[in-house]
Amino acid sequence: MKKRVTHAGALSMIVLACVLVTLPVLAQLDKTKKESTWAEKLNYPKGKKILLLHMDDIGMCPEANTAAIRYIENKNIMSAAVMMPCPNAVEFIEWAKTHPAAEIGLHLTLTSEWEEYRWPPVSDAVKVPGLVDPDGKFWHEVPDVVIHASAQEVETEIRAQIEKCLALGYRPTHLDTHMGTLYGSVEFTKAFYKVAEEYNIPANAIDMSDPDFVSQFKRQGYPFNDEVLSTSNKYRLPKLDNFTSVGAGATYEQKRDKFLTLIKSLKPGLTEIIFHPSVQTDNLESITGSWQQRVWEAELFSDPIVTEFFRKEGIMITNWKEIMKRFEKKSKK
Repeated sequence: MKKRVTHAGALSMIVLACVLVTLPVLAQLDKTKKESTWAEKLNYPKGKKILLLHMDDIGMCPEANTAAIRYIENKNIMSAAVMMPCPNAVEFIEWAKTHPAAEIGLHLTLTSEWEEYRWPPVSDAVKVPGLVDPDGKFWHEVPDVVIHASAQEVETEIRAQIEKCLALGYRPTHLDTHMGTLYGSVEFTKAFYKVAEEYNIPANAIDMSDPDFVSQFKRQGYPFNDEVLSTSNKYRLPKLDNFTSVGAGATYEQKRDKFLTLIKSLKPGLTEIIFHPSVQTDNLESITGSWQQRVWEAELFSDPIVTEFFRKEGIMITNWKEIMKRFEKKSKK
């Protein structure tokens, strides 16, 4: 099987989706100066790079679960997000219930991107017809979701995914979006933030007051415009200063070197970095051509060279539990 849209290519799909959004771009965004980072607002040390290292796509397959459990049990990485529509999600949530130190959120899922290894919505398909393709599964690609689904259908489905997790007896610590779908449309983003606030579970919302960050993402096609800015400004939970992912490499060593270069290039502030670890099996290789990158990502954060680099660079590692604890403490003042 080959994946129609790789995670590395998810951004390009958002670019296509955003072509559908024809709202005026704010010129004043480029003139805005960011007064302080969210890291500083949350009382992390000023001038520090605060990293939120985050495992995505957990629950998608047994190989992802095994890699995540290994990282968590070895205390290399504690933060992960589960895809509730996927076949191995429930078993991972059941495991997480017995491991309170783990920080498990939901990777809210509205696409089913593989050619054959696919999944339907958690909601009754009758309630969310725009999210379902002719095969009865989620659409393969982000633009198809933007074209066919309404914001109400999106809200119905992401609520269903949260409620499924709660019904299992586990309260997720955070919410993010598989393949960036919830940022593919302004109306989807509004639904995302609305649900996050109602449940008081933080979304991976990004601060848009840094002109460099805004310019970078505008160039890549994100609809950072009047309506997006207004939605971001109204969002009441903590935000990220930056968001990026672990890039691909031709070899493990090249991948690691590129990652270390990425960390050096970051500005001080709160940055979430996502990756997709999985252990190697024939099953994983049958699902995706990106299996080798995922296997290397299951090694990267237990690599002594990486941990020593973090120590020498004075990098601080955090998680959504800590972020919310700091945010709630600050809000009480």
